Amino acid sequence: MFDQTQIYEQILFQSLGEDIKVHQARLIAAGNFNQGVQLLTSAGNFFLKLNFDHRKDIFQKEAEGLALMSEFCPLNIPKVYHFGQLEDYCFLLMDWVASTPANKDYWEQLGFGLAQMHMATQSEFGLDSDNYIASLEQFNQPHESWSEFFINQRLEPMIGKAYYENLVGAEFLDKFREIYPRLHNFFPKEKPALLHGDFWSGNVLPDQFGSPLIVDPAIYYGHREVDLAFSRMFGGFDPRFYEAYEEVFPLESGFEQRVEVYNLYPLLVHLLLFGESYLSGIEKTVDRILA
Repeated sequence: MFDQTQIYEQILFQSLGEDIKVHQARLIAAGNFNQGVQLLTSAGNFFLKLNFDHRKDIFQKEAEGLALMSEFCPLNIPKVYHFGQLEDYCFLLMDWVASTPANKDYWEQLGFGLAQMHMATQSEFGLDSDNYIASLEQFNQPHESWSEFFINQRLEPMIGKAYYENLVGAEFLDKFREIYPRLHNFFPKEKPALLHGDFWSGNVLPDQFGSPLIVDPAIYYGHREVDLAFSRMFGGFDPRFYEAYEEVFPLESGFEQRVEVYNLYPLLVHLLLFGESYLSGIEKTVDRILA
């Protein structure tokens, strides 16, 4: 009978260069493309992500994102040991970070930490390579203008993909594109900021000290309000997070009116991943922009 433990031990050897015994493997998460496994071993505990899909570089891009965030973000970010391929498996080996209840300063730490990361900048919006948001390819061709980047690298690829996958019709595709001219003077003028890119409550959790740990980035340099808007989806964060962020890096007025426009992108992502239940939210935002 096939023993999955052998695969785990081969990955550990390829990653760390030594024979390590796996005492126990616990499946933590499983989806259509990825599995997350806790490995309890003779050399300590590790978190292993496995991918069975054709996107061979998805874990390379995740590792690169974690590394870039580690340069500029004071928050805890998992240590990456190695990524690669073994037989039909793509893998990413990281530290296992035990989770404990959030400490009393958790939300303030998260707000301060995100604000500091957003102070990292470069000359253009985008990144030097494309990457992924969840299992979808994310395009990052640099643009000098945020609105041009948001339209050409975020909205248009996703609405086009939704059309070709028959999730929206031609009439709505045309209607959606009518919002583009209205976005050119819509956003505050700011420098590109290093973004997490997939900043919702499922990608932030307390570490072994009860302090914030951030995972699963979809990084690029964009408008910093993107992360804050994304955080408002699915219930949002504690008000102390937003208050702490504003202490360090205050937002321009009118952010509340911009949230739903930024969140067109994650809604399109969810439409493509999970189906038509997310379409109504997109339609309502488009109608409000065009009203």
